[in-house]
Amino acid sequence: MTEIGAALVKELRDRTGAGMMECKRALQETGGDIDAAVTLLREKGMAQAGKRADRATTEGLVGVLLEGDAGAIVGVGCETDPVSKNDEFRSFAERVLRAVHADGPGAAEGFEQERLELSARLGENIVIVQPTRFEGGTLAQYVHPPANKLGVLVQLDGGTAELGRQLAMHISFGRPEWVTRDDVPAEAVAAERQIYLNSDEVLSKPEAAREKIVDGMLGKRFFAATPGGVLVDQAWIHDASSTVGRVLEEAGASVRAFALVSVAGS
Repeated sequence: MTEIGAALVKELRDRTGAGMMECKRALQETGGDIDAAVTLLREKGMAQAGKRADRATTEGLVGVLLEGDAGAIVGVGCETDPVSKNDEFRSFAERVLRAVHADGPGAAEGFEQERLELSARLGENIVIVQPTRFEGGTLAQYVHPPANKLGVLVQLDGGTAELGRQLAMHISFGRPEWVTRDDVPAEAVAAERQIYLNSDEVLSKPEAAREKIVDGMLGKRFFAATPGGVLVDQAWIHDASSTVGRVLEEAGASVRAFALVSVAGS
C-alpha cells in the first residue's frame, strides 16, 4: 500500500473539505494521485448527496438583494441551525443570490454541482428555494428576524419604498395566495362555495337567504383569510380597521407581483 504523508492528506483536505480519514483512504485508493483522489471524493460525496435529497430542510437562510432597478430573493435550505451559520454555507447562499440578481432565476441551475459538493462536505441536504427576480416598479423587501428563514420581495406600480416594506411585512404575516380576486381560480371559489352551502350553519337558515349568507362567508373566511386568501382583501396588519386594498388605493399604488420565500419545511 502506498505510504501517504500528512502533508498530502492536508492538501487534499484543504481542497475538498473532506475528513482526514476520508482523504487518507482516497489517497491510498488512488496511489497518492491527489487529482484522482479529489475526483474520487467528489464522486462519493455526490452519491451521498443523492441519498440525502429526501431529507427535510427546515433551517437555512433567505436572502434579498435590491440594487439598481432590480431585486432578487432566494432561499437556501439545510437541515440544522449550525450549518445555517456555517461560513461556507452563507458564502454559497450569497453567491446564488447575486447570480440570480444579475441573470435571473435560471442562474441558480448553474450552482447544481457546487450544491452537491457543499452537501457532501457539510453532511446535510442543501436545497435552493424559489429563486426570483423582479425588475422595474417600486421594489421593497422584508426578511423576518432573527432567523432570516422567511422573506418577501414586493414589486409595486406607484407607491413608495416605505409602503412597499410595510406591505412586505404584511405578506410575511398574512401569507396570501393571490393578489386580487381575479387571480383566484374559478374552480377554487366554486369548491369553497359548495362547502359553505352544504354546511349545517347555512342549511339551518331560510333557503332564500342562503346565497347571500354564503357570499358573506366567502368574503370573510376565504378571500380575506389569513394565512391564505387574497392580499387586497386582508385586514392591514398595521391598522386592522383598514384593508390592504384600501391602503393601496389611497396611496395610488397596486401590486404587480410578490414572492414569499420560506426555508422552514422547504
